[in-house]
Amino acid sequence: MVEEGAGDGVGRGEGEGVPRVARLWPVGTRPPVLRGWDPPATPYGPGHRGVDLAAAAGAPVRAVAAGRVTFAGRVAGYGVVSLELARTGEPPLRTTFGPVTASVERGAAVAAGEVLGRVEPVGPHCAGCVHWGLLRGGAYLDPLALLPPYLLNGGPARLLPVLGVPLPGGGTA
Repeated sequence: MVEEGAGDGVGRGEGEGVPRVARLWPVGTRPPVLRGWDPPATPYGPGHRGVDLAAAAGAPVRAVAAGRVTFAGRVAGYGVVSLELARTGEPPLRTTFGPVTASVERGAAVAAGEVLGRVEPVGPHCAGCVHWGLLRGGAYLDPLALLPPYLLNGGPARLLPVLGVPLPGGGTA
């Protein structure tokens, strides 16, 4: 399935058609989102085609899902790693990370959680962060749409005892 706007560089749907294939955050366990996804109204208009996640220089950047490295190199003076995600439709989803000093090479197959590289000290528009992008074809999408709710909302649900209700086997909470 191709997102509306594919090919014009403008993602119009925040997460429509994006499978929740991510198994972890690309940096840390629940990094603060310093700047959210803000798609432009037109292909060359202002906007933010990804999210900026707080990340210290040297922090590992990990693959959020299994895939194949499609680019690992420098763009406009800083490091970028792109990863085509496995089993995400046609055209497949691609994630991008920068500024990152790559530890993988183009063509490498990677598993979810595998280190792709390390955060560089300074990037094109922020320090102390990694820019995470998501594309399907030429359309930019919100990369947070890849994350299942338990990763976005702080973890899986936990059952707590209800005060005054008997516990199985006797006692009360």
